[in-house]
Amino acid sequence: MSDEQIVEGLVVRTTGSWYNVLTDAGDTFSCRLRGNFRIRGNKQTNPIAVGDHVTFQLLEDGTGLITAVADRHNCIIRRSTNLSKQTHVIASNIDLLCIVATLGFPRTSTGFIDRLLVTAEAYHIPAVLIFNKCDLYNDELWQLHNEIKEIYVGAGYPVFEVSALTGMGIQSVIELINGRVTLFSGHSGVGKSALLNAIDPSLNLRTGEVSEWSLKGTHTTTFAEIFPIKLSTINSQLSTYLIDTPGIKEFGMVDIKREELSHFFPEMREVLHECHFANCTHVHEPGCAVKAAVDSGSIHPERYQNYLNILESIDSDAPIRR
Repeated sequence: MSDEQIVEGLVVRTTGSWYNVLTDAGDTFSCRLRGNFRIRGNKQTNPIAVGDHVTFQLLEDGTGLITAVADRHNCIIRRSTNLSKQTHVIASNIDLLCIVATLGFPRTSTGFIDRLLVTAEAYHIPAVLIFNKCDLYNDELWQLHNEIKEIYVGAGYPVFEVSALTGMGIQSVIELINGRVTLFSGHSGVGKSALLNAIDPSLNLRTGEVSEWSLKGTHTTTFAEIFPIKLSTINSQLSTYLIDTPGIKEFGMVDIKREELSHFFPEMREVLHECHFANCTHVHEPGCAVKAAVDSGSIHPERYQNYLNILESIDSDAPIRR
């Protein structure tokens, strides 16, 4: 077996039991997982995710057999939609999470945003908010947008206003993602694929419409996929990758303990040491610095309410719906 060719590469697409792996030489191979490969834990629906770095044996038929998966430095993981006790890794080895939202329809709730942000904080992934379809906003929606923007800027998260249709704000996003592996995630219908097409028109991703009767988007992305892209509007020699993911209808968080939840809200984290009780849940205890910060306005009441909602969902061990 000395003539076996061992190759390393990046998993750029997963479709069932097959994985597309991109090598440093720029070649892509369809690979399967070795039959006796040790699965990471027994609760994950996908042992390998886009963003994983793998080693594979190149077979005579031109396909590959994955023999090793490098350790991940982070990942975005959620509870499986259909199997509440199982988890699904959306993507791994991420430099930045871009949460794509909109206040048009389908409107993105702050509850959904906060669940994604908590997961990003838990796995040490920087995150930003990108509000798309801003060209559709009227005065009322702009007012609402500014109120929501104030919440998240106050919590320490950058907020971008864009329109994939008109090109508004796209250049700022391009400069943001330059040289990074960036995961774009959000509900179906927020214009995520259209946004990625605006960033790199050569992607030519399929876009869909929003159902007027349900105000929900249709899925246009079936599998997560990484795209190496060229940022034509800036002069950069850095390698840039976009991760496109299917729209998320619900986001059930995984392995977040109730006693550590407040640590994943940056504005709460700043005052936790001032609580009277070390094990304060920030719900009913006297001398709670978090509740005092809510009363004083330094922590926004909506963020605090979302914290309480997530805390309740952890206690009930249930996936969190939109």
